[in-house]
Amino acid sequence: MKSRIGVGLIGFGTVGTGVAKVLLDHAALIERRVGVPVELVRIADLDISKDRGIKLPAGLLTTDAGAVIHDPAVDVVVELIGGCDVAKRIVLDAIAAGKHVVTANKALLALHGEEIYEAATRQGVAIGFEASVGGGIPIIRSLTEGLAGDAIYSLYGIINGTSNYILSRMTQEGHEFNAVLQEAQQAGYAEADPTFDVEGIDSAHKLAILVNLAFGTPVNVKEIYTEGITRITPTDIAYANAFGLVIKLLGIAKLVDGAIEARVHPTMLPATSPIAQVDGVYNAIQVVGEAVGDIVLYGRGAGSMPTGQAVVADIIAIGRDILAGAQRRVPAASFRQDQRRPLRLKPMEEISSLYYLRFMVVDRPGVLAQIAGELGRFGISISSVLQQGRRAGQTVPVVIKTHQARERDVRNALAEINRKPFVSDPATLIRVEGKDE
Repeated sequence: MKSRIGVGLIGFGTVGTGVAKVLLDHAALIERRVGVPVELVRIADLDISKDRGIKLPAGLLTTDAGAVIHDPAVDVVVELIGGCDVAKRIVLDAIAAGKHVVTANKALLALHGEEIYEAATRQGVAIGFEASVGGGIPIIRSLTEGLAGDAIYSLYGIINGTSNYILSRMTQEGHEFNAVLQEAQQAGYAEADPTFDVEGIDSAHKLAILVNLAFGTPVNVKEIYTEGITRITPTDIAYANAFGLVIKLLGIAKLVDGAIEARVHPTMLPATSPIAQVDGVYNAIQVVGEAVGDIVLYGRGAGSMPTGQAVVADIIAIGRDILAGAQRRVPAASFRQDQRRPLRLKPMEEISSLYYLRFMVVDRPGVLAQIAGELGRFGISISSVLQQGRRAGQTVPVVIKTHQARERDVRNALAEINRKPFVSDPATLIRVEGKDE
């Protein structure tokens, strides 16, 4: 029996520091749970002179990632450098060297997951990636183990803390997007270049991983419809409130008639729903299964310690399997590699939803009737209308909430309405999750 589990860490930034702290501070607790010590053996980073506020045993630090991968004392290689090209090479080299791998790299798995899963399966090693989605929330293990006996119907939730912080502040303060973004950057909740967060790209990477695990199908992240929050205005937030709704950036996945819906976009949902009440940098994911019904996982979606703890949880799981002589006890992508099935990913124009539509129009008689007529011509039924007091000849908003409608029909109707002479700006469209009334 092995006397210890050796861990090699590549990348000693924010998350890497959290991993080291958890392994060192909780060493006794982890040993009680695993059965032997789980020890940091080597740490590689480009900058090994920076003070991370941790007292490390002598001789751990190196600038050579290869020295970590090929160290015979390392059982588990942890990749935390981010990005894709170098990270992919490190992960595949570690797998080829017979090392088990843990990563928090959602972009890497979303873009190159299939190659990595297949390599791990061939080599007979484990790959853990709990920290890739939801920070400290155990959504990966919930899908691969806790809910392994259930048929998943859908999952959706807030999987990007930066966007949720911005939308929460806009809702609470009534401020414009750009002002709140600047505040988020000053507070350290948004990067200097926030594109991946506010344009929904980070959420799409995470959703691709979740779809893969929930439905046992490879996913091309480029086929996931992705829309960010940059066009959300205080006006739309106020109208959402009038309807009893809240706007959140959601990752949504559904299994419908044997095909997958996978999309990321701003969504209105009932203010009373659990996900709608999640504010700030927190994440929350709701999973709906045939047997379990609805469950919600909620917590910190990022940060040094929550994400570091998720990485350590994977290390512990792998360490237990090593000691038990178990190989690949849980398949890399939840389903056995030879039992995964490609499912059709629905194009966005085929999905059906409820819709919030805001038109900026010249206030004159007959405008609402013409809008309703065009919507009706495309088979779109109106659920409710909000129209502020009359201001004859001036531009005013007309807000409509629809019954269930098909995306293609809604977009075609809006194209026709936008051409009308009384329309001053292109219509705003936000999808709505909830029951049709």
